[in-house]
Amino acid sequence: MGRLAGKVAVVTGANKGIGRGIARGLAREGANIVMAARGAAELEAALAEVKSLGASALAMPTDVTQEAQVEALFARAIERFSRLDLLVNNAGAFDGGPIDELATEAWDKVIAVNLRAPFLCTRAAMRIMKPQGGGRIINIGSISAQRVRPGSAPYSASKHGIWGLTQVTALEGRPHNITCCCLHPGNVMIERRAEGRTQGREQDMEPMMSVDEIAEVAVLMAVLPPHVEMLEAIVLPRDQLYVGRG
Repeated sequence: MGRLAGKVAVVTGANKGIGRGIARGLAREGANIVMAARGAAELEAALAEVKSLGASALAMPTDVTQEAQVEALFARAIERFSRLDLLVNNAGAFDGGPIDELATEAWDKVIAVNLRAPFLCTRAAMRIMKPQGGGRIINIGSISAQRVRPGSAPYSASKHGIWGLTQVTALEGRPHNITCCCLHPGNVMIERRAEGRTQGREQDMEPMMSVDEIAEVAVLMAVLPPHVEMLEAIVLPRDQLYVGRG
């Protein structure tokens, strides 16, 4: 029996990349998975993969920047599984460029996906977890929350914000047995990175870790005893520049 047998997890951005890897990892531990993302076709493929691991799961196409869709997602999760033990705020977006050339639309898009969406999902989860008596929220941040690069203003600002949201959620959740963790990945070989590597894009030629390797840490956070909090974890390839990066 897995360490999360009988538990229910909502994972956003679960159709590919880190989110899909985390969904796989949670499924192997016996969790029931609610998978949310905008890409419906990819989401169905991810759902089939998770179900092949023996998990009870459902997929719900969702734009997590939209309040009504987020509320519908969590209502469907409760309708199907009657409880919520874990939320993984993973959905993310990247855009950037020199600040003086950055389009307002690019800024708004990244902030909406990387910060507004985790707030909406966290609010919905807290409304379930408080009366339920506890739960855990895992936010996927980035090493850009602590070590920024030029041309990354919206992304880096949003990831600094998710670290702040994590701390406030942990503080407010404490009296209700709700923990909140933040996982900051370095370079991960997601689909976008793999494509960039084939094109010779400089940043995508840097040292990488696999999706499943970073997912292991998220699963570790998820299986900790409910009274134990891993508030923050920074995980990156050994050879990736972090201290002294620029």
